[in-house]
Amino acid sequence: MTQAIVADQIYAMPPQKGFTVAHFLTVADIGRSARFYEKVFGGRILSLGDSSGAPGYIQIANTWLIVNVGGGPTPDKPSVMLDVPGDPNLVSSFLNIRVADIHGCHELWQARGAEFITEPMEKYGETRCYIRNPDGYIIEVGQSEPGVVFG
Repeated sequence: MTQAIVADQIYAMPPQKGFTVAHFLTVADIGRSARFYEKVFGGRILSLGDSSGAPGYIQIANTWLIVNVGGGPTPDKPSVMLDVPGDPNLVSSFLNIRVADIHGCHELWQARGAEFITEPMEKYGETRCYIRNPDGYIIEVGQSEPGVVFG
């Protein structure tokens, strides 16, 4: 188990009370994906799954990522098929990472093997750029301009 503390609340995986939010990605290779998030973002691999089909778990900063191979319907999702993106240019969701120093992260993560779509660009009160993971998913990396407050 690992945890993150936010405003005196402890969020753990697996949760001991309440709930924890994790993002699930369908991937072609659990180990390859886990190593990507470990190498590029300094993630901590908690599990690489097992032969029975259990997913892999990675802690990245204050969140968790679940990765598993695709597959057909199961009793708990009888009409759902999981698959990696067929066209990496058609996107319906993506990870969004907020950083304090986008240019420093861009340089570090690129040196660790991240493939950026573009250099960081200013847009809508922030500077942002995107990375593709090994399965073609995009990851937004953004830094708000000074003085921009959310919530």
